Amino acid sequence: MKLFVPGRICLFGEHSDWAGGYRRINADIEKGYTLIVGTNQGVYAEVKPHPNKLIIHATLNDGTRKGPHEIPMNTEALLEEAEKGGFYSYAAGVAYQIITHYRVHGLEIDNYKTDLPIKKGLSSSAAICVLIARAFNRIYDLKMTTRGEMEYAYQGEITTPSRCGRMDQGCAYGNRPIMMVFDGDRIDIKELSVPNDLYCVIIDMGVGKDTKEILSRLNQCYPFAENEMQKNVQTYLGTISSDITHRAFDALKEGNAEKVGMLMNEAQKEFDIHLQPACPSQLTAPVLHNLLDYGPIQPYIYGGKGVGSQGDGSAQFIARDEESQQKAVEIIEHDLKMSCMKLTIQSHRGIRKAIIPAAGFGTRLFPATKAIKKELFPVIDKDGRAKPVILAIIEEALSAGIEEIGLIVQSCDKVIFEDFLHTPPRIENYNKLSKTDQKYSDYILEVGHHVTFITQDIQEGFGHAVYCAREWIGGEPFLLLLGDHLYRSENDKSCARQLIEAYEQFNQSVVGLKVSPASEVRNFGCVTGVWGEDTSALTVSKIYEKPEPDYAREHLAVEGIEDDHFLTLFGQYILKPQIFDYLEEHITHNIRERGEFQLTSCIDRLRQEDGLTGYLVKGKNFDIGQPEAYLNTIQNYR
Repeated sequence: MKLFVPGRICLFGEHSDWAGGYRRINADIEKGYTLIVGTNQGVYAEVKPHPNKLIIHATLNDGTRKGPHEIPMNTEALLEEAEKGGFYSYAAGVAYQIITHYRVHGLEIDNYKTDLPIKKGLSSSAAICVLIARAFNRIYDLKMTTRGEMEYAYQGEITTPSRCGRMDQGCAYGNRPIMMVFDGDRIDIKELSVPNDLYCVIIDMGVGKDTKEILSRLNQCYPFAENEMQKNVQTYLGTISSDITHRAFDALKEGNAEKVGMLMNEAQKEFDIHLQPACPSQLTAPVLHNLLDYGPIQPYIYGGKGVGSQGDGSAQFIARDEESQQKAVEIIEHDLKMSCMKLTIQSHRGIRKAIIPAAGFGTRLFPATKAIKKELFPVIDKDGRAKPVILAIIEEALSAGIEEIGLIVQSCDKVIFEDFLHTPPRIENYNKLSKTDQKYSDYILEVGHHVTFITQDIQEGFGHAVYCAREWIGGEPFLLLLGDHLYRSENDKSCARQLIEAYEQFNQSVVGLKVSPASEVRNFGCVTGVWGEDTSALTVSKIYEKPEPDYAREHLAVEGIEDDHFLTLFGQYILKPQIFDYLEEHITHNIRERGEFQLTSCIDRLRQEDGLTGYLVKGKNFDIGQPEAYLNTIQNYR
């Protein structure tokens, strides 16, 4: 299994994470607020289980290989290694915390690449700790959420001599910008999206700073301020930092790069006034300030500030646009001989693409499927028009605002679907149609322009069919519709549109849900969880494929659902692209369920990693996958 964990850059609110932790002693201290985002660089590793050891092969930034370093998987050996400090201590510290709370064996970790600068405020040690926590979680299916991985990474790092703040492990959230709120021992996470790309430059100034000295001096100002200098530190890390960070949060949501840059300038100015006197040997930072004031780059940036604990370590700028980002990098590297990293805070991408698997044989509808694909079976819509099932499903996607549709078919069937969607009727047949039907024939060709054909020549299960679309999806979240289900909304929003809006609200993968009696649950995936404020949205805590009724009664009941009824999958999904990583693991390692590569267990991985929302769709779905269901659809779909 291959893993990647990025570093993280603190855009605003450095030091307020540990400062907010002092609220457990002094409630008058302001909560800590930080805005962070993952970097493009990080720690790469291939991991696999080991029966009784933690084995680490490491690659440093300069390409030097270290190890293998072997540590027995017992608490005494791991704790001893963690307390030594150094590179291996971070892995040992996290393993110590994991083995204290879980029954696991060991790991062999090949850290084959590291391109994240160390000691530059980019949380290189935290990235290692998150990597170890994630490796245990995924190898041993510990069912941790991202928050859980972050917590074990933090507990593991503070087992070592490192005294990092709780913000550092926010790199567990990848490249998503998040606000972290620190209130004593409590942490809240607020994810945000930006409407347009923002272009940053991260600069390694190539000089050193003493982070331990900075943290030691600043911590002396807590929990109670005893003089004016200590009051100034608490004021900046409290109300001033909170105000700037909240304004930056709003500016990011607006996509206002100029305002973000101005706020960076303001944050640096206030930092210098209030915090420099607490540790002048490290925070006066002449190299940093020469860089921030360097004239030739000013036309290309909106503003900038120091990074991490501040001092002469790293700096960040907000560039005016992508071209200015490149120009600023060229000037800094050429004139100042400092290495730069470009970081783009990517805009929120709406759901543009949909996948419809249509490569199955339709065994349960044989012999009809020997003559015609089940996706081309006719149905009668609400307007009384006879149409093939696949057209109704494509129309469902288009009604939700989908721009591109990937139809997964066998190579031998591609010509059949192409003929329907891309080829007009022969002219003599076209002329026989009414004017209305001629317009509809033209409309079908317009619909066909939205469809791309993706081939699945070997049918290895639902999960395998979805995986075939990986390259076409290209790293975007997507809508997934079943090729043998039809949908009818109960309001003016299509069922798929309802799911897309739920995704936009919660920024999590979404599964459509319906209520089914116990007698039917063995035919569907089934979920349980807790309702949010909106009683249509469920935080999913468990997803189970085709349970027996007795299992559902014991494990899958949901509050508010009538007795002996359960929440089952509706046949529509919004999935983040990480699903392809999990499908790839199953395919690579031949992990099959009922002889095939399934999707449900991979969706459960998404739930563990990122959370999963279940949405109770205001509508009905109609199955055509077996004779009785198809008959019901013919009778009731209209």
